[in-house]
Amino acid sequence: MTDELERLRAGLKAPPPAADPAAKAAALARAMEAFDGHQAGRPQETAADRRPMSDRPEGAGFLTGVRTMLSNLTTRQTLAATASVAAICVALIVVGPALQRDAGPVSLPDTTPTLEPAKPEQMLQEETVAQPLEKAAVADELSETATIAEGGGTAPAASEPVMDAEIAPEARLRREQAPGSAAIELDGSAAQGTLYGAEPQGFAVGQIAPAPADVVALPQPNTEAFPEADQNPVKIAVEEPVSTFSIDVDTAAYTVVRSSLMAGYLPPADAVRIEEMVNYFPYAYPAPEAGGAPFRPAVSLAATPWNPDTRLLRIGIQGRQPATEARPALNLVFLIDTSGSMEDPNKLPLLKQSFRLMLGELRPEDQVAIVTYAGSAGQVLAPTPASDTATILAALDNLMAGGSTAGQEGLQQAYAVAEGMASEGEVTRILLATDGDFNVGISDPEELTDFIAKKRESGTYLSVLGFGRGNLDDATMQALAQNGNGTAAYIDTLSEAQKVLVDQLTGALFPIADDVKVQVEFNPAVVAEYRLIGYETRVLAREDFNNDKVDAGEIGAGLQVTALYEVTPVGSPAVRSDPLRYQSAASDVAEEAPETMELGFLKLRYKDPGADTSQLIDLTIPTEPAAPDDDFRFAAAIAGMGQLLTDAKYVGDWGWDDAIALANGAKGADEFGYRAEAVQLMRLAESLSR
Repeated sequence: MTDELERLRAGLKAPPPAADPAAKAAALARAMEAFDGHQAGRPQETAADRRPMSDRPEGAGFLTGVRTMLSNLTTRQTLAATASVAAICVALIVVGPALQRDAGPVSLPDTTPTLEPAKPEQMLQEETVAQPLEKAAVADELSETATIAEGGGTAPAASEPVMDAEIAPEARLRREQAPGSAAIELDGSAAQGTLYGAEPQGFAVGQIAPAPADVVALPQPNTEAFPEADQNPVKIAVEEPVSTFSIDVDTAAYTVVRSSLMAGYLPPADAVRIEEMVNYFPYAYPAPEAGGAPFRPAVSLAATPWNPDTRLLRIGIQGRQPATEARPALNLVFLIDTSGSMEDPNKLPLLKQSFRLMLGELRPEDQVAIVTYAGSAGQVLAPTPASDTATILAALDNLMAGGSTAGQEGLQQAYAVAEGMASEGEVTRILLATDGDFNVGISDPEELTDFIAKKRESGTYLSVLGFGRGNLDDATMQALAQNGNGTAAYIDTLSEAQKVLVDQLTGALFPIADDVKVQVEFNPAVVAEYRLIGYETRVLAREDFNNDKVDAGEIGAGLQVTALYEVTPVGSPAVRSDPLRYQSAASDVAEEAPETMELGFLKLRYKDPGADTSQLIDLTIPTEPAAPDDDFRFAAAIAGMGQLLTDAKYVGDWGWDDAIALANGAKGADEFGYRAEAVQLMRLAESLSR
């Protein structure tokens, strides 16, 4: 063994033998012949065989340069050199900024490989075995580098000479004018799917520049706003026996809740107005008597589903439904938000479809005008007979979304148009359709309230239809509707448009009673405590009930209103408040009270449309509970749903399973499937609450 080592050492120290040109030429010829045979035996690569390196178009400049590079990389030497240089550049991009922060300037050693010419036999062997694998590896490295560049990062400087042929002249000029930037901009057109890699000012070499808009879509901020109102507290009857509130026939909250749940998230607590959820559904209340008041109240009492020691008091109101031919003529102004925020499919496009449905319900004597507001307001359709559907539809179809929102200017012009259309004995209403984005002009709800309050004296009603989510200013919409003697609804689907603008059109547009107020006086001898469920934004002071100057809600033709109180009888273990030390009058009265004593007294005030003086309706509330019907139990289930979505402190251990079971057993006929849909929403809410 020692002899062999010595011979090896001697061989290494000996001068190399003289080159044999003939042998070298022969070996090279054999190698090239073998290589050509190998290449001929390989399947011909097509464009379809190449592994896709990006979802960019085939003709993109950067990727074309990469493919050209790969097609030329067929030798071991070039592959090795390219891989080494690419690795060094990637390392500089990723690690360089950190090294600069931590250690200051870094001097890198010269790692450029020295390329030795390979022997033909060696070249042939390595080419045959390793070429496919190494080509794929280098392609991976280059694909990663391309990905970094496409995402807005920097590309290796070593690849620039290859890509120069693909760079547009103007792009190359911009690159040369910014020598401090390591990013590469290949094309000025995002529509062509080319790379945008130019770094913004302030970015150092090695930092990842922000992605362009055509690569990453930034989420739009959620600017939704809802009226803030705490849940009504429990009141002690002996201390505060009177409860007063304004009527509310709006249904917007239920639709917003449904939209949220269908999108996979629980609605904000402020978006849940229980009275609007309960009033979304039709109920079979007794109709008003002919020749009497425009609506009829009814009361019923039953055990509370979530607390058997309390009672649930339901006040139901049914409005009169006049015959279609008896309706007064309607002057309708569409005030349409055409700002840029309305371009989504569930906004302006859905609005057009919704109004198209409604036009079929209008009569020839009705008139329609259209006013729009965006960067500026304008009348796009003069008052036109509703029978001229072609003209109205053409004006709707031509509407485009764009510009900022000038809500004040639009309202001013709409009122001017409406006042010009008004005639004695007719109903004039502005129908505002918007996503609620009032960001120009009067944007403060209080200022809008004052403006609308002054305008309602003219007799023009204002209703609001909300479309879309994301920047829904529900607080402003509620302020407009409540102070404009109108209603508010939210339309998220064409089916909802059918319900609001077709099935309930008469109720939505034709009022039968204005400024409707409700007042309940509870008997402290029978009632220990009570709380109003919902109507938090509609609560009035006791003295407002008799003040005809105080605005309240309206009831449209054929509409229904439901209000619920949870009542705790005197002596019930459910009483939440301790008795007062120095006040025992209530308990003394209760002991002497007969079983037939009244639970309370109901009073309602209303004005005929256009009248200045209110009229009074009153009704006693009996103490005897009754077996609840399907309408009662379903309304209770929806009230329970609303409390579970907001604050469940009053429902105890009663949960989603109980609400679902109660609603499912009280669906009744459910002609349009509204109640079945509510059950499904409860199931969604239960799942999302876990």
